[in-house]
Amino acid sequence: MLWLHCYDTAFGPCGIAWSEKGVCGSQLPEASAALTRDRLRQRFPNGHETQVLPPAIDAAVQAVQRLLAGETTDHEELLLVQLDDSAVPDFHRQVLALTRQIPVGQTLTYGEIAARLGQTGAARAVGQAEGQNPFAPIVPCHRVLAAGAGQGGFSAHGGLASKQRLLLIEARARGQWAAEQSLLFEP
Repeated sequence: MLWLHCYDTAFGPCGIAWSEKGVCGSQLPEASAALTRDRLRQRFPNGHETQVLPPAIDAAVQAVQRLLAGETTDHEELLLVQLDDSAVPDFHRQVLALTRQIPVGQTLTYGEIAARLGQTGAARAVGQAEGQNPFAPIVPCHRVLAAGAGQGGFSAHGGLASKQRLLLIEARARGQWAAEQSLLFEP
């Protein structure tokens, strides 16, 4: 059984899907609340919408709300969210597990993730795994960038502008000036 829930954040309307095993997916905002709900339904067509959240899912929603409002610098809170990643391919699961460990306000490159996985030539494969991340922002793929100047890609609505906005929210939460992360925002 799958359940779906849409909720408001400072970043816009988000969604979450879960099973008895944990969170199956998280949805960043689309252009409107209706489009966010439609996208969540499209991703999880067998899901049942509910306003009743189990305590663990309510805690996950609150953690995402705090993150997107810039009210937390603690990535540990999102690490407590139990994920149901049974539908995620093994390599992607490894990439996403490492991505979850990146603290708020910090970044890694696709190549750094590949190297930490012991697969130095797999930067593109890491990028593909990040692009198919079903758990954003619980798994903060926005914290993974291309090498050199630029940010790489971002598959959520708004593309790179949304990625930049997420990174700026986190930088401010950490007390960093945007100028400290200026290389992140150059084309």
